[in-house]
Amino acid sequence: MTARTNCRIVGIASSVFMLFLAGGGPAHAADPGIFPDKIVFGQAAAIQGPASALGTGMRDGIMAAFAEANAAGGVKGRKLELVIRNDGYEPAQSAEATRALLTEDKVFALIGPVGTPTAAAALPLASADNVPFIGPYTGVEFLRSPYKPNVANLRASYFQETEEMVERLTKDLGHTRIAILYQNDAFGRAGLAGVERALKKRNMELAGFATFERNTTAVKRGLIELRKAKPEAVIIIGPYAPAGEFIRVAKKTNLNAVYVNISFVGSDALADSLGPDGAGVVVTQVVPFPRDTTIPAVEHYQKALRAHVPQAFSGFISLEGYLVGRMTIMALERIEGEPTRAALLKALQQGEYDLGGIKLVFGPNDNQGSDQVFLTVIDREGRFRAATALK
Repeated sequence: MTARTNCRIVGIASSVFMLFLAGGGPAHAADPGIFPDKIVFGQAAAIQGPASALGTGMRDGIMAAFAEANAAGGVKGRKLELVIRNDGYEPAQSAEATRALLTEDKVFALIGPVGTPTAAAALPLASADNVPFIGPYTGVEFLRSPYKPNVANLRASYFQETEEMVERLTKDLGHTRIAILYQNDAFGRAGLAGVERALKKRNMELAGFATFERNTTAVKRGLIELRKAKPEAVIIIGPYAPAGEFIRVAKKTNLNAVYVNISFVGSDALADSLGPDGAGVVVTQVVPFPRDTTIPAVEHYQKALRAHVPQAFSGFISLEGYLVGRMTIMALERIEGEPTRAALLKALQQGEYDLGGIKLVFGPNDNQGSDQVFLTVIDREGRFRAATALK
């Protein structure tokens, strides 16, 4: 696998991985992670466990972007490398992994972290030394407002996703009884806040709510609670394993509702886990269809994935990882002189980026590049279809 020449995965929290990174001396008086021949980035994400498809998807996309750039000579003669530490999608492990990336691996910047509770644990460590925190796989509001100068978000926010959900459910279907199932942590509460905000805008309230615990599929009690509300639609704020379990059991027990998931769910893993039960399930997305090669960025992503990470799955998550990688590469290319953390942040958060038919716009006090939310529905064959409205 070509990408092994520019990636190492480090064992942490009882995870054991192989090492694929050669050494090299640091450049004199440079920021950490800057070497004469390379720039080293770090990722703390779930590589093992119930949410592993999220971490591995982001990892594979970033690796594809970095390997693509390296094959063309790197960035101004420097190759890009990625050090990955597993955090199991647990805040304490994420803090440990992030601390190790910064103090032991001495990475230049953090890229592609996965999750809201994990971001809450990792961000203070990055912010303490103004380390770039690039392309987190979460739409949580605290990474956007109040403004975080060391954070560069690629994706739309959860508030924007939940607004689209409620707009489609109320406007297209005329539903008034909307309930929510959410993960009982910062991620779930962020989604809950977005849904309540969207409902309040329409003078509505939740018909019912229920929770489940992170890294579990214990959703049956939540299903019992939500059945009492007799919802027309259930918005699910959680990853693919508990979301899939809830939808399967709900359908078997004839809870006839529209099931709507947020992008963080891990769309392709959700569709795979649901099989025939996935028909009609809705997911909001923050990147285009990963097989729509009429978009130049998607065409480049497909080629890079095949060439450099051929075992990787082509889907929404790895596409997002690839776009995060491309955004970072373009920012590095804009830096005049030696790369520094401060110079990278300045480049990332000013102006526009055209990734190839996918435009990102940053500005003063605006560290989010894209505002786009896409509506998708799983069909009877288990494939995602684009939708502009719900029927």
